[in-house]
Amino acid sequence: MIPNRLALVLSVPLAAGLALPFAGLRANRIAAAEPVWLWQALGWPATLGICLCAVLTVARGRLLAAPALAAWLALLGYVAARLASGGSEYARVSPGAGFWLGAVALALLLADGLARRQPGPAARLAWLAGSLVVLGLLLQGWDNVSILQEYGARRVTFWGEAQRHLALALGSFAAAVLVGVPLGILIQRRDRLHGAVMGALTAIQTVPSIALFGLLILPLGWLAAYVPLARAMGVSGIGMAPAFVALFLYALLPMVTNTVAGLRGVPASVSEAARGMGLDPRQRLTRVDLPLALPVILTGARIVLVQNIGLATIGALIGAGGFGTFVFQGLGQTAPDLILLGALPTVALAFAAQVVFDALIDLLPGVRP
Repeated sequence: MIPNRLALVLSVPLAAGLALPFAGLRANRIAAAEPVWLWQALGWPATLGICLCAVLTVARGRLLAAPALAAWLALLGYVAARLASGGSEYARVSPGAGFWLGAVALALLLADGLARRQPGPAARLAWLAGSLVVLGLLLQGWDNVSILQEYGARRVTFWGEAQRHLALALGSFAAAVLVGVPLGILIQRRDRLHGAVMGALTAIQTVPSIALFGLLILPLGWLAAYVPLARAMGVSGIGMAPAFVALFLYALLPMVTNTVAGLRGVPASVSEAARGMGLDPRQRLTRVDLPLALPVILTGARIVLVQNIGLATIGALIGAGGFGTFVFQGLGQTAPDLILLGALPTVALAFAAQVVFDALIDLLPGVRP
């Protein structure tokens, strides 16, 4: 079978993944890694067998990408166990450049295969659930991989920060939807407000995230000091409150923009027909305009959700917690595996949120053509 063009392109990073160091062996968690190639860890016969499997995967990527990716992840756990056996209790085995390149190439091959099959929303959700189950089982064999060792030392803290991350991302997302959609409807109907509102929201987007978090510390600190109700609600100059407000403000522009774009995309003939049927402006909005604009509005909501999951990481700089806590702790301790403990769950959460959101949109009747 002749591989498609994408498979041929991805064969380059996959080959690089086999040629570059597969893992790194550290004397301790912050020491420089000593590169370890597959042939050093497994021997030449096994390495040549893996290369042959890689060629078959490229040739039949859509059929073998899923088991090949699972085997690649399991291989890291096996190599880590071999390298760690008989070593110092402080030694760490971390994924190398070769592992990451190979994993990305195989993941892209798998995504291409799924896209070509065009699975329905239920099938995509089933794939996601199955992938999470398989990933969880594979991680059971990663006891000697440094990322899992960092997790083991922070197990309780990790899940607490995960809850804070979700609270920040989902809470600010819900607030942006509740405010952004009505605001978009308002400025779409009143042109005089459109320029001022869009200008203000655009100006907020130009402010760097760290700067916006810092700018919110003073006003929210003043509210906490002089407004008892705000203090009772947990508002303070640092912590969850400024991070929540910043994420909410960043999310308003895509929500408002997509709401306006969706409403303006409603054909004039449809609006005229609804008016001719005797529907008043409120009925036209709820029965005609909003249902037709819903796909564009939901696209904006999806963008906001994925954006907020990523930006919530920055909130750790002002004491908001979340996965960013591990990222910045790792930067301060020059511990790359601790950085990955915060970064990888954020990426996985954003990806899962997008898959789930897209599937739910497709499941809504009449949303997609």
